[in-house]
Amino acid sequence: MDKISILMPVRNGLPYLQECLDSILNQSISNWELIVVNDHSTDTTKDVLIDYSDRDERIIWYENKGKGIIDALQTGFEASSGNIITRMDADDIMAENKLELLASVLTSEREVATGYVEYIKKGGVDSGYKKYEQWLNRLCETKSHFDEIYKECVIPSPCWMMHRSTLLRLGEFKVLQYPEDYDLVFRMYENELLVKPVQEVLHYWRDHDDRASRNDPNYLDNRFLDLKIHYFAKLEVESQQTVQLLGAGKKAKYIASEFLDKKIPFEWYSNNSKKIGKDIYGVQILDEKKLMENAGSQPILVAIANPKDKAKLEIKLQENDLMDQAHFFA
Repeated sequence: MDKISILMPVRNGLPYLQECLDSILNQSISNWELIVVNDHSTDTTKDVLIDYSDRDERIIWYENKGKGIIDALQTGFEASSGNIITRMDADDIMAENKLELLASVLTSEREVATGYVEYIKKGGVDSGYKKYEQWLNRLCETKSHFDEIYKECVIPSPCWMMHRSTLLRLGEFKVLQYPEDYDLVFRMYENELLVKPVQEVLHYWRDHDDRASRNDPNYLDNRFLDLKIHYFAKLEVESQQTVQLLGAGKKAKYIASEFLDKKIPFEWYSNNSKKIGKDIYGVQILDEKKLMENAGSQPILVAIANPKDKAKLEIKLQENDLMDQAHFFA
């Protein structure tokens, strides 16, 4: 088996860092290297890294050449030597056979491997994270990751594996923008990688109050929405096409304003009788019923928050053979 390089940024990794490192040392295969990049930690993370790297030469650590996760990933990738690349978060735990099983399904340079995840948290996992976990695992079960890519990041950042040459073709970490994990997954989608799922739990994803995703401004909701809009316009909208925007809530209004700024032509629809006929940003809101008549082959962007309304809309889209061109923004 080719050597696997595990890239792991860390900033203030205590109190979870040792448990994470022990789970890597306990892997069922041994041909790996762990490249840890210390992102200006102010706790005793550095002392832990020195201790573990002295104990096992496969653990190598560096100081981040820049600042933040993207720079840390680039620093780690430049220092790595494996033909297979994977990620790890410093507060998480690997299942004992994670590396072995991911590598076993990775058979070509047109693929990315992933697997089931399970959230862990002292005192119990919040319902939102539990729903995200269940959704990710359902995508693995149904092998339908890219069908729902505009809802949320469909491949967990610390549970993917690919050949080094594949990551280089994606632009590796030099070209990423925040949220970097979602951007990388969009590049996988853009390059038409085949997702190879392992249908068992490989990664224990820790939730805690100090997580970067909870506190770092790079992971605010609008950063995710901006990224979705960027790739939707790039990958789904062909020249001369008019986007059919469905929804008139806060998210849909933000999308409409971005479309206007980017000069992306669109028609705007709603099923809310109070908003139909109104003029917002100089665009008239049309009745959703007209969408079924006017859509043709144009891309449909659905920005509806209410689950019941979404379910009803899916039935209408299916009845009108429009599901293939519909993209749901969660």
